[in-house]
Amino acid sequence: MGEDGNISTFNISYTNFFLVGFPGLQEWRPILVLPFTFLYVTIISANALVIHTVVTQRSLHQPMYVLITLLLSVNICAATAMMPKMLEGFVHYANPISLHGCLAQMFFVYFTLLLDYNILLAMALDRYVAICHPLRYADLMTTRLLGLLAILALTRSLGVAVPLLVLTSQARFCRTPVIRHFTCEYIALLSIACGDLTFNNRLGLAMRLIIVTFDLALLGTSYTRIIYAAFQISSGGTRAKALNTCGSHLLVILTIYLSGLSTSIVFRVAKTVSQDVQNLLSAIYLLLPGALNPVIYGVRTREIRQHVEKMLCGKEST
Repeated sequence: MGEDGNISTFNISYTNFFLVGFPGLQEWRPILVLPFTFLYVTIISANALVIHTVVTQRSLHQPMYVLITLLLSVNICAATAMMPKMLEGFVHYANPISLHGCLAQMFFVYFTLLLDYNILLAMALDRYVAICHPLRYADLMTTRLLGLLAILALTRSLGVAVPLLVLTSQARFCRTPVIRHFTCEYIALLSIACGDLTFNNRLGLAMRLIIVTFDLALLGTSYTRIIYAAFQISSGGTRAKALNTCGSHLLVILTIYLSGLSTSIVFRVAKTVSQDVQNLLSAIYLLLPGALNPVIYGVRTREIRQHVEKMLCGKEST
């Protein structure tokens, strides 16, 4: 009870919410079902095609291609964690979701996003060993090391996603049951929470800055040395192949980190940007890698491209 004898609104905590992804496009929302459904099907089928190609071709059972399949598998999981509920929201303006469902979705969104970052680090290590220490590559990049890298990636991802989940689950959501977003993002949930959220905001920002700074420092150092070593290779064909492979990885890295950086800047700096624009940037940030990664690796990686073309067209590319 409050001092005036009425029940304080701060004692209320909603346990059921409504996701309203693009509130300014109410009349156009049903039309969005078709392009986003096409996008979801494209993400699933394109990633699955490359994964199937690597799994079925024994010549591709190498560390680099194994890491590519892990990255594309995470793309499928990330899209599946968001897209079905997002498509449902285009059909129903007020898209209901429980607190537990919201927390589960938030966890999988951030867990898969962090796995993306960690797998990219593992891929940078693989390319570093392959180009800077080619004679020791087979001895260093073993199945055991790949397993260790996978465990480290899972542990690091859980180490960030779990604290965010625990902190969010302890918050009280008293402002409104309406989440003006198509998915249960951390910032979207904090925007409807009440009480002192200073620690939550600072922790989320600190984790993001630490992870991005640490990852970019490692990636920048690795690829600087990789590119330098590649230019020292005397064989023109081998040098071009090494640079082409690194170029594919760098395209993926730029796609993920630049889209994430632009989204963070808009959320925290450009307060006048409409909610629909913010949600669109989030959609690009969360879904663009899943759409582009199989294209980048399927087209730019010659070995994968040849097997895909042979599978689809019945002939091998030249």
